[in-house]
Amino acid sequence: MASIEEEEKMGSDVEFVDVESDEAIADDDDDDEEEVVPFVPGKSNVDEDTEMVQDDTAYVMYHQAQTGSPCLSFDIIKDQLGDNRSRFPLTTYIVAGTQADRAHLNSVIVMRMSNLKKLKQPGEEADKDDDDDDSDSLIDSDEEDEGELPELNTAMISHLGGVNRIRGTKLHGKQIAATWSDTGSVNVWNLESALESVESQEAASKFSRDEGRVPPLFSFTGHQTEGFALDWSPTVPGTLASGDCKKNIHIWKMEEGGTWRVDQRPYVAHSESIEDIQWSPNEKTVFASCSVDKSIRVWDIRAAPSKACMLTVENTHESDVNVISWNKTEPFIISGGDDGVINVWDLRQFQQKSPPIAKFKQHTAPITSVEWHPIDSTVFACSGADDQITLWDLALERDPDAEAQDQQVDVPPQLLFIHQGQTDIKECHWHPQIPGVIISTALSGFNIFKTISV
Repeated sequence: MASIEEEEKMGSDVEFVDVESDEAIADDDDDDEEEVVPFVPGKSNVDEDTEMVQDDTAYVMYHQAQTGSPCLSFDIIKDQLGDNRSRFPLTTYIVAGTQADRAHLNSVIVMRMSNLKKLKQPGEEADKDDDDDDSDSLIDSDEEDEGELPELNTAMISHLGGVNRIRGTKLHGKQIAATWSDTGSVNVWNLESALESVESQEAASKFSRDEGRVPPLFSFTGHQTEGFALDWSPTVPGTLASGDCKKNIHIWKMEEGGTWRVDQRPYVAHSESIEDIQWSPNEKTVFASCSVDKSIRVWDIRAAPSKACMLTVENTHESDVNVISWNKTEPFIISGGDDGVINVWDLRQFQQKSPPIAKFKQHTAPITSVEWHPIDSTVFACSGADDQITLWDLALERDPDAEAQDQQVDVPPQLLFIHQGQTDIKECHWHPQIPGVIISTALSGFNIFKTISV
């Protein structure tokens, strides 16, 4: 586990920790053989004295890291290490934003997590210890030191105000990120110097001397209040949508010279706070939004802002709609609400006001994040305020042979996996280049893991 103090501008080492979770149950007082019934959080009765332990055989990889102030939003940075890679140890890059107690103590943090190894399974040889190796570099080869611990290198950019949400993108070959500040401004940052800093000690020393004073490329204060909804268009580089708590959405468009033009006319159709925005993965002018008003709306920016709302589905949840995710290859949108429900919508049926094509109620608290798998169009991940991350596969159907066992614990056949161990989970994202790897952030810190299920 790595601890990053607020006053530091560079990160420290990651170390392995023993983690207890609810993936398995151990009761040392009962040695008698009994029928094994799967444990399902929120649905299985467990005595207070029962010891909950993690089942390592359910994970291919599992690591934790912590920051001094919680980072309740983050994004994964696409790197140059290759797509569809699976060779261990792994390296990944993320950008996150802090929520410190005082506005001036906040930062945008670029992180390089390296030497991430597989979990040792029963019967496998233990890793060799090499306490004499004090090298900070990642050895990604067959001759690597098996005992070397994971590493976390960080670069922190000063940010005024807590970061409500952060989203990254590539623009003209450079990595940038947009942040929603709780001060009411939306800022765009160039992350290149921070990325260089986490790669070399020389660049890190220079970045540290500058104390992370990287001015934003652009700032917009036209919202006049804070917000959470933020998304870069995947089809039109530099196009951004931002939505606030006063039901206004603004569209940003890139102009020559590296700046942005923000339409001062807001897109208004929701009656309450905008909670999330998702651009269509293949239509350049279309995006979707969800709101506290319980609706999901689809917009086309070719029309004037007052007439751009094309489709609306009201009362999609019993309360606030917190998050949505647009499938990259199929006409589906997932939504998650304060009611703890996950709904899957077929966009082709929006016009008919049809009900969701799938509905799941596994979580016992508000849904905080949903995301489709980047490659498998039937798989998605979901996080909730009940400290659970659930993995789902819509392609699965109930097995008649397992019917009796499923009835004991009331588990939908589409539920692949439940991950626990974090407190107050806010976001989870699939790694777009490392199949099956998920990174999540919570009040208690980050998890990076890969299960045997996906």
